[in-house]
Amino acid sequence: MKYTLLWRLCTVIAFGTVLLFWAIDWLTTHTESSMSFIATEHQQQLLDYGKQADEIMRSEGEAGLAIWLKNLQQKEQTWAAIVSTDISPMAESTLYAPFFERFQIGRSVEWKIHLYFQENPVMEVPFADDNTHFLIQLPQRMRPGALLIYANVLLQIALPLILLCLLSVVLYRHVMTPLRKLENVTKAFSEGHLDVRTNASLQSRHDELTRLAITFDKMADKTSQLIYTQRQLLGDLSHELRTPLTRIDMAIDFMEQRINPRQALERLRYEASTMRNLVEDTLTLAWLNTESPLLTYDDFDLVELLQVICEDARFEYPDRVLTTALPDAAPIKHSSQLALGQAIENIVRNGLRHTPVNTAVAVLLTRVVQGYQLVIKDHGPGVPPDMLNDIFKPFFRVDKARAAVQDLKDHNQGRGFGLGLALAYRQIEAVGGTITAQNYTDDGNRASGLCITVALYDTGAPAQPARPAQPARPAQLA
Repeated sequence: MKYTLLWRLCTVIAFGTVLLFWAIDWLTTHTESSMSFIATEHQQQLLDYGKQADEIMRSEGEAGLAIWLKNLQQKEQTWAAIVSTDISPMAESTLYAPFFERFQIGRSVEWKIHLYFQENPVMEVPFADDNTHFLIQLPQRMRPGALLIYANVLLQIALPLILLCLLSVVLYRHVMTPLRKLENVTKAFSEGHLDVRTNASLQSRHDELTRLAITFDKMADKTSQLIYTQRQLLGDLSHELRTPLTRIDMAIDFMEQRINPRQALERLRYEASTMRNLVEDTLTLAWLNTESPLLTYDDFDLVELLQVICEDARFEYPDRVLTTALPDAAPIKHSSQLALGQAIENIVRNGLRHTPVNTAVAVLLTRVVQGYQLVIKDHGPGVPPDMLNDIFKPFFRVDKARAAVQDLKDHNQGRGFGLGLALAYRQIEAVGGTITAQNYTDDGNRASGLCITVALYDTGAPAQPARPAQPARPAQLA
């Protein structure tokens, strides 16, 4: 569900609100009901008044009862009276026998008192003969519900406030507990602990915060991978620069001592060019790793691009054979001619470099359902199977597995630094393609070597309006 956390919060708040209203209503009704009855001691006091009136009526008569009533009214600040039951049926009618059992002039002391009535009710205590009744308006001091106003404040203000605070705490903990975990992980990550990730308990919630945690983990994976890659790239670059720097120092010494100054000057130019290419290739690779650009701003013919690359390669390696099998045309859209051309050029030159003299490198382009498939086969020694994926890593070289006889021209062109295939991998990735490597054996032609396959997909992505600020540059070969 897209808004899982929203629905959870809505459910909790809605259920909690309904439960709160129900609890307040039930407690209010129950409290008012329990506070609507005369206290037990006051009930007994009223019954005692009725008993006293009955005894005075029998012992002293109405005169004594009148004096007692006057004193009682002054004492309780209320009205009181003694009445007799005198019900005479008319028109030859008769009274229902149980009527006298239920008949009461006032309220029984056990009855419920309506607290919202302003006047106090008249209470009745029957005499022993059931024909005479003691009536008294309930004294104010005996009126129940004196604490009702405080109970209402407690039930309608304090209780909802407490329950809403508890509900807020529950919701706060539900939301903030994973956020606090994410905060701690983020803090640890910012302090250099690149291996920290959100734990499984956070990802078991299955809500928006889970997606946030997963997004953070992906970001942390990519960031840590970039940092590790940059560190490795920087370490490898510093290691690779030591050799040309040492050679430059030696050439400077030769020039100072006037030992073969011309050869020393050529060596300085060569090593300076090597260092420049190495640094530029490394910066380009770092940019591709960091930015992960999607280069889809060119439409061109892939066959024309391959023909230009192959012609340049034949000129640079006249002692190798470069064969091609290309269709008449291969229009490709939403790609990058510069990046793809540099990548293919690196792969072709890499194959020519490791192919023995007078041996062929084949370039084959075929149309597939999703785009084009480019296959480049050399006749070199191949790569150990466990290193096929490693050849696309920066500064990786399989010297023993890919040893080749280097002639003078190859020496003048310089040895590889292990960046060519790494750059090719990321450049092809930037145009939306894939690259794989595998060893092959062709028993019919008695050939074997390394086969690199490039798959270029027609994604149909719209062309970008502008080129990136830092385009990739052709790199030296691995």
